[in-house]
Amino acid sequence: MRRRRYPSDMTGAEWALIEALLPPAACEIGRGRPEKHPRREIIDGIRYLVDNGIKWRAMPSDFPPWRTIYGFARRWGAAGVINLVRDQLRRRVRLSSGKTPQAAAVIVDSQSVKASETVSRDSRGYDAGKKINGRKRHIVVDTRGLVLLVMVTPADVTDRNAAKEAFFRLHLMHPEIAIVWADSAYAGGLVDWAKERLDIKIKTVRRPPEAKGFVVLPRRWVVERSLSWIMRARRHCRDHERLPQVSETLITWAAITLMTRRLTRKPTRQPTRASTAATVMAAAA
Repeated sequence: MRRRRYPSDMTGAEWALIEALLPPAACEIGRGRPEKHPRREIIDGIRYLVDNGIKWRAMPSDFPPWRTIYGFARRWGAAGVINLVRDQLRRRVRLSSGKTPQAAAVIVDSQSVKASETVSRDSRGYDAGKKINGRKRHIVVDTRGLVLLVMVTPADVTDRNAAKEAFFRLHLMHPEIAIVWADSAYAGGLVDWAKERLDIKIKTVRRPPEAKGFVVLPRRWVVERSLSWIMRARRHCRDHERLPQVSETLITWAAITLMTRRLTRKPTRQPTRASTAATVMAAAA
C-alpha cells in the first residue's frame, strides 16, 4: 500500500464508507483473476485527478497505471456503481442531519463550461446566451444541496429540451419526487408536460422585477452553491473528457468526495457554559 501523501487521499473512515458499497471483485465470485491493484489506490487516483485537474497520462507514479484507473472509472460509471455509491451516501448524510432518507422536493439548474480540444464536435455546442463553446451540465440536488442527478449535453441544448430527459431519468430513479424548483428557463410547456407525464410539479423562482444587482433567490441559491462546490475540483473548471458519460462520472466523484468528508468530519467541540464563565473570570483577574 502506498503512503497517504495527497490532500485528496481517503482517510480510513472514508474508505470504510465506500468499500462497503462497492461490488465484489470478479475473483470473489469465481469469474476472473484477482485484481492486481488495491481498490483504495484506484479510488485515490480518481480523486487525485478530479481534485487537481491533471491529464490521465500525468498520474503520479505512486498510483496504479493510469489506464487501470481510467478503466475502473469507465466500468463503474457504465454499470451504475458510482450512482449507487452517491445515492447511499446521500441517504446517510440526510439521516445524519435529521432529514428523511429520500427527498420529495429538488432544485434543478444548468451550467455551461468551455470544452478542451479533446472534446469532439458532435458532443459540444455553442451557448449563444453565455457565449461559451463547450458543454452544459444539468444538475439536480435536494434541499441540502446533495446531488441526485448529473447529465452532460452539448452547450447548445436548451434547458427545456434537456430537462425532459433529465426529469424522466429522475422519475425512474426517484419516483417519490413531487416538486422541482427551477428558474424561468424551465417555464412554458415543460410545466404541463412534467405534470401530465411524470406527476411532477415545477415551481419557477423568478427574479424580482425591482431588484438591482446580485440577489439571493429562494431555493435557487442551493443548487448554485452545489455547482460552486463541484467547481472547487479543478478538473471541472473546463470539460476535458472525450465522452459525456465520463464527464458525468467525474462530476459524481466530486459529489461523493464532499459527502464522505462530511460524514467523517470530526465534530467541533462547543465551549460549555462553565468553561466560558471560567475564561471570563480568568481574563478579569
